[in-house]
Amino acid sequence: MATKGNKLGEVMWEHRLQAAAVVALVAATVVSISAIGPRLGAVVSFFWPLLVSTGFFLVAVAVLLRISPPPSSTIDESGKELIDFVAGCRPEHHPPEAAEAAVDVPPEPEI
Repeated sequence: MATKGNKLGEVMWEHRLQAAAVVALVAATVVSISAIGPRLGAVVSFFWPLLVSTGFFLVAVAVLLRISPPPSSTIDESGKELIDFVAGCRPEHHPPEAAEAAVDVPPEPEI
């Protein structure tokens, strides 16, 4: 019975040229970015307000999730009335004859 490590070694040996090409491509990318691109200190000094505000936001979310009580039931219907109001009245609010009279069907176009 072959072990996982043995099978992985066989697969890596079969694809050694592709793996070497990927490693060379990653190394060339890292070297070119470090030579051409800005230094890490310059990037951090430019984006420090964004990084700090994002950190504060994530801490605030974590604190609010920690102190807020869990929902009382599995089905949350807290905004159902608002959604019904925005979407208009539901069909059961209209009597059947009023519902038919309220809908104006445009005439079919003549071809």
